[in-house]
Amino acid sequence: MSDFKKKLSANAEKQKRFREKQKADGKKLVRGYINLQASDCYEELREKTGWTDSELLSNSLRITYAAYKNGQIKLLNQWLTKNNK
Repeated sequence: MSDFKKKLSANAEKQKRFREKQKADGKKLVRGYINLQASDCYEELREKTGWTDSELLSNSLRITYAAYKNGQIKLLNQWLTKNNK
């Protein structure tokens, strides 16, 4: 096996171990494509909070869930629409 193939194989194994460790810790990979407005909001939040990408996603989901449980989703959507976010 060439050095290039060995390196690719080692990298794939390293990624596989990382994903398995994250899964064992109860974490789940969630990613997707976002539009330009969402990207601007992401950058603003990242700058103001200092959160990493993972922390930002986790906290955003938790905050959204809290708003949902407290019946505030409609209020959040109205604010986003009104403020062009």
